[in-house]
Amino acid sequence: MKRLSVQILAIFSIFFCCASSGTCQTFDEYFVNRTLRIDYIFSGNANHQDISLDKLNTMPGWYGKRQRLAQVPVEGNGQITVRPHNSDKVIYRNSFSTLFQEWLSYDEAKTVSKSFENVFLVPMPKDTVDVTVDLYNNRREKCATFTHMVAPGDILIRHIGERGITPYKVIQQAEDTSKCIHIAFVAEGYTKDEMDVFLKDVGIATEALFAHEPFKSRRKCFNIVAVESESKESGTSEPSKGIWKNTALHSHFDTFYSNRYLTTLNLKELHDWLAGIPYEHIIILTNTDEYGGGGILNSYVLSMTHHKQFKPVVVHEFGHSFGGLGDEYAYKQEQIPMYPHDVEPWEPNITTLKDFHGKWENLIKPGTPVPTPESSDPATIQSRVGLFEGAGYSLKGVYRGMQDCRMRTNENPEFCTVCRNALNSLIDFYTK
Repeated sequence: MKRLSVQILAIFSIFFCCASSGTCQTFDEYFVNRTLRIDYIFSGNANHQDISLDKLNTMPGWYGKRQRLAQVPVEGNGQITVRPHNSDKVIYRNSFSTLFQEWLSYDEAKTVSKSFENVFLVPMPKDTVDVTVDLYNNRREKCATFTHMVAPGDILIRHIGERGITPYKVIQQAEDTSKCIHIAFVAEGYTKDEMDVFLKDVGIATEALFAHEPFKSRRKCFNIVAVESESKESGTSEPSKGIWKNTALHSHFDTFYSNRYLTTLNLKELHDWLAGIPYEHIIILTNTDEYGGGGILNSYVLSMTHHKQFKPVVVHEFGHSFGGLGDEYAYKQEQIPMYPHDVEPWEPNITTLKDFHGKWENLIKPGTPVPTPESSDPATIQSRVGLFEGAGYSLKGVYRGMQDCRMRTNENPEFCTVCRNALNSLIDFYTK
């Protein structure tokens, strides 16, 4: 009798938790096994930002999360939220960052207005829903919001990915494809005759990623495909050299006038190439030997392939796009005021000490000085957890957890303990 009472109490506790948090609804209750791809235009300047709906699209299959639908593992610089029409109940939420929001931190945004494409994937709803997009500034304050209705039976929702699918190859199949992390490698700047080179580069990048913990020990959680998106010309554009190429995604160096910042602004084109293919996270490999890359949370990684630093760069950028990890470096000649020192960053691996609770304070030994002094002893560098000053593009006022890390330098061979813990938690979020 006592055992039965305990079981009933446990069931009641689970029910109460689910009811109060709104996180335990099943996927099939609200969604079908299709993807709703929503295209937006974000526009404005440092003083005012607007969000506009561009197009609605639907594709076969849903390759995102099927549990914890109303939760996000990291806050991001923006969030997309789905609710039943005229209801406050959250049935799906995801976080993201965008190039638009990064651009707002540059001086150009003080005098010029620009627009940026953005694409988000949500599961296809069974019934009419309200979709809300919120953007936050670097003080974690909401700066723009937009809500619109989506009716699944709308005849103007474009059906894509049902024919003419871009050729792709399965590189690695997850142990459980219904509860895994789907990654698509996308070819950029590879012509039809260079697809063998692309597939070789995918192999190099894949092995580089899974040489790092925690990906190495969690490899079975990842499903990987290689998408053979053909370019008319080989390479990528280099505006500072007057070089413009006709490539699949029209990528280019010199983003925001930084010569090593390699990105694409053509997100609708990117997702058109991917329509009908199992994907959620995207790694774009660019056929160039010039140094550069970029990574944006829940948007994409873009990396050069034929530079000697290819392997550490593609892993570093995946730390951004998948893990929401912040950069742990700062340069005297290029300090970017992206993190106000009186606001705690949402990224799990950097802090301003304004709200450090819940990050890595439990790993720091009592008596460790702040800022933690750097050491020349290799063993100490790899093992000591503290608060090392200089991160998030600021030499002062922003701290990282360890002296060196894959998120700090290309030379460091691994993610630090703080970043590994954050990545492990994220993998658990998607797969357990």
